[in-house]
Amino acid sequence: MSSLLDEYLRRTEIEKAAHGLVAPADQLPERYRHEVARPAESLTGTRVIIATADGEDCGLVVVGTSASGASEIKRFWTRPAARGRGVGSALISEALRDVDRPIRLSVWEWREPAIRLYQKLGFVSAVPWDDREGLLCLELA
Repeated sequence: MSSLLDEYLRRTEIEKAAHGLVAPADQLPERYRHEVARPAESLTGTRVIIATADGEDCGLVVVGTSASGASEIKRFWTRPAARGRGVGSALISEALRDVDRPIRLSVWEWREPAIRLYQKLGFVSAVPWDDREGLLCLELA
């Protein structure tokens, strides 16, 4: 699980730097290093679902509760080699099972494939709860 989290967080930081939202950096910000080093501790109280294909972990989704008490998808990552094979759809579908609605998530506006997947599943734009530039807030009723 640590390697999936590390890939997801590093890719996100690279993309944010490419869009001028953060300075390029060689290492993850401190707030993310703890999550990678101690995922069980950092993700306490969440539901972590890991996808495996061909004997290897290839994706994950983390579902938890936001500060406001709403159900929230907090992390979602599929390794590039596993994309286009239904792994992401299966992860999100499993994450949505038995979760109180509404469920919300935030996604960077440049992650168009993920946004299309969310919209296909019925997520719609929501009143923003996070005002970071380039971040879309979506909700499924």
